[in-house]
Amino acid sequence: MVDEAPNPDFLLVSEAADYLGVSTQTLRRWDRDGRLVAVRRPENGYRYYRRSDLEPFRLEYRRAADAVEDGGEIFLTANANIEANDRLREPQRDAHRSVREHFQTSDEPAVIVIPVGCGKTGVMATLPFGIAEGRVLVITPNLTIRKGVTDALDIASRECFWARTRVLSDFTAGPWTAVLDGPTANLNDCIESHFVVTNIQQLASQADRWLPQFPPDFFDMILVDEGHHAAAPSWQKVFRRFPNAKVVSMTATPFRSDQQPLQGEVIYRYSFARAMVNGFIKQVHSRSVAPQEVYFTYRDDTRRHTLDEVLQLREEQWFRRGVALSPECNRHIAEASINRCEALRAQTGLAHQVIASACSVDHARQVRAIYQELGYRAAEIHSDMDPDEQEAVLERLRIGQLDCIVQVQMLGEGFDHPRLSVAAVFRPFRSLAPYIQFIGRVMRVVVQNEPSHPDNTAYVVSHVGLNNEARWSEFRELDLDEQQLVQSWLRGEEDAEPEGEGEGTPRRFDGGMLVNDEIISHFVDNEYLDPEDDRVLDQMLAQALAGGFTLGDIVTREQLRERLRAQRSDRAADTPQPLPITPQRRRRAARGRLAERSNSVVARVLQDLGLSRAGRDIARVGLGQGGGSNVQAVIRLLNREINEHLGIGSGARGTLTAQQTEQALAELDNLGDAVRDRIRTKIERSR
Repeated sequence: MVDEAPNPDFLLVSEAADYLGVSTQTLRRWDRDGRLVAVRRPENGYRYYRRSDLEPFRLEYRRAADAVEDGGEIFLTANANIEANDRLREPQRDAHRSVREHFQTSDEPAVIVIPVGCGKTGVMATLPFGIAEGRVLVITPNLTIRKGVTDALDIASRECFWARTRVLSDFTAGPWTAVLDGPTANLNDCIESHFVVTNIQQLASQADRWLPQFPPDFFDMILVDEGHHAAAPSWQKVFRRFPNAKVVSMTATPFRSDQQPLQGEVIYRYSFARAMVNGFIKQVHSRSVAPQEVYFTYRDDTRRHTLDEVLQLREEQWFRRGVALSPECNRHIAEASINRCEALRAQTGLAHQVIASACSVDHARQVRAIYQELGYRAAEIHSDMDPDEQEAVLERLRIGQLDCIVQVQMLGEGFDHPRLSVAAVFRPFRSLAPYIQFIGRVMRVVVQNEPSHPDNTAYVVSHVGLNNEARWSEFRELDLDEQQLVQSWLRGEEDAEPEGEGEGTPRRFDGGMLVNDEIISHFVDNEYLDPEDDRVLDQMLAQALAGGFTLGDIVTREQLRERLRAQRSDRAADTPQPLPITPQRRRRAARGRLAERSNSVVARVLQDLGLSRAGRDIARVGLGQGGGSNVQAVIRLLNREINEHLGIGSGARGTLTAQQTEQALAELDNLGDAVRDRIRTKIERSR
């Protein structure tokens, strides 16, 4: 037991924490971060805080506590035009009504399900009016979304949502918005504002700068963007800090791949089909290349396989992986996506673009190389890249210097680029949430509120062997309200395998199944707005037209069905068309890919051996001719192995044909194994 400090101007850690109203853990964290400085008293050696050093923090917190009731009056007194405002979209008006009615009878958290592109930011801008009784905290999952929300809630911005839609006409008293955007923001900004916008990393960081400063009643409402994240510990920490706040989460995917339940009850859903009918998002079609015959090697199986056999085998993970990594299958997906993109471009001249999803960094490079070989300007983007490199790739996409961008679990929530109209899926999606998130990147409309405009069409292109048609079917059934299926997802009961991480760890490309050749016979096409589905037709017939009419007042269900069938037959007339490749481009692409894959194999060899890149273990056992590091030694040994396999001398790669280079590429993992085994034997013998 420590005696009390003899001087009342000095407080022990626990006393200082009580004085400020924070936990001792938070106080120590502030100490480590340099926000507070403890002193050690010579008479007993214990650490204390000077009361005078704590006083500014205490006064700031006291002011925040005193201001709790001053931050929400505008939401109750402002003349906000929302539920009868024709400038607002249907889901924005209806979501406000649903939330208002929900909190009249319940304190439970609420969930709004609304597709990308339907005005989710507008929902957040309008929800507090007539509902919140105090300040509103808006939490976004990343900086991109935070900026978009901030602009919409800034009355000085051209993007101010209230001004554009005439929700408010008088801004003399606000609403004011503060942004927690780093060290330049402070608590006074929040005290003097009605909205506080932050990203979750800033608000609930380990540094704990912000949460302890806010009294538990500082916010009356919390709006969570991309609410499927809200089950994560960082989000739960926020909810615990403000236990009495009205929590509303917004998401397009009301379920989680990790099977954790959502934070709250779904009180409003706006379907993707309805959004397509009203022109809020593009009308999306699925197209998968289907082989008449596939020749592949798996263990002792070298038979020819028919399409029916492929459709059975695609349930096997080894088969899906083999299709995903196969250059032959990848080429057919790329060709189909290019053909769709070129067809879209031909209609209006708009430079539509392709976004591709790959399994890993090395796979992304393979896919990118195939697009380049087919004449499309392509680049990959992934989290292993420097942020400046990532931004450079995105800038090339924005200004039209790229036809295709190949991503590895990037360009997710908040990425907005309407000219992305073809989603090329080169990987199997084993669960629904990431699948919907990816194809959401091609749903942004080019022309607002015109569902029949030719530029408002998107395609999801894949291969039947990847089994992504199952995700497509699940997506439609979830959206079109098969209640048993919906409720199982909302409860977190989806039977999903974990998704791959997509990181840059070097992997083999020859493990499991190897596709030798396939003959593509046709496409498997599916419309999201399927004319054979009466649920879709009923939503289309309910579409509001000018003069208070609906589409159902003009055409019957069967007339509409026949019209949609005619559009389907036009698309079904397409047949697989291989794209011509010049021999020179094919050879150059193969040579570039051999160099890229060689680097990956070198990394894998070092990983298998447990050797560092910079070490000199290989040189010490006499294999690193010319000295140098381990990575330099493996590069030399692998290049020599490749040349011996091809029967050429050093420096003769430029004389190879495309076929020779592709053959070396197919054997590269085996050649790497030979180098690895040789090094391992040499090292073991030297011990």
